[in-house]
Amino acid sequence: MGKKKSTFINMTVTLFVITIVAGVSLGFINDITKGPKAQAKLERKINALKSVLPEFNNNPVESVKRVKSDLAKDSIEIYTAYMDNKQTGTAVVGSSEKGYGGLVKVMVGFNPDGSIKNITVLEQKETPGLGTKMKDEKFIRQFRGKHPSVFNLKVRKDQGDVDALTGATITTRAFTEATQMAYDVFVENQTQPKN
Repeated sequence: MGKKKSTFINMTVTLFVITIVAGVSLGFINDITKGPKAQAKLERKINALKSVLPEFNNNPVESVKRVKSDLAKDSIEIYTAYMDNKQTGTAVVGSSEKGYGGLVKVMVGFNPDGSIKNITVLEQKETPGLGTKMKDEKFIRQFRGKHPSVFNLKVRKDQGDVDALTGATITTRAFTEATQMAYDVFVENQTQPKN
């Protein structure tokens, strides 16, 4: 038997079949992994809440409040923590598109008096070894216990109170902008204690 001649129609049909099989396979894999991805994302959020909020015994994720703001493209998430029906803190997700690598998203935990309890970075695409140092304890420490009404959330170069990361001033500006956004939303949406 001779070798089958390659024709345009044969190549087109073969390419079409390969594309269909690949598309169906990717769709199937996406459906299988959708649940575990959502669960992992929820666990990251719960861990972030535990790290930025004072102790609580409610489920802040269940009572998340989403607010629209001119400060962000998407709605901003507000999580209120309670211990035996007494408000212990509030976590707000702030973001800035002005990072060196684009989006910088943080979760800021506030004590009831408005001072910062802690901050954790949720998303960033900054330069490894420079901008990614915004996650380091040494950098985050300067925000803890500070009240943004008197602690100017700008880098010192911009007449603020924040020590910039060495070689990553743009990243620091995005981080402080996201933190300021979270504080502004916190102030605008003070949650009344439960009865």
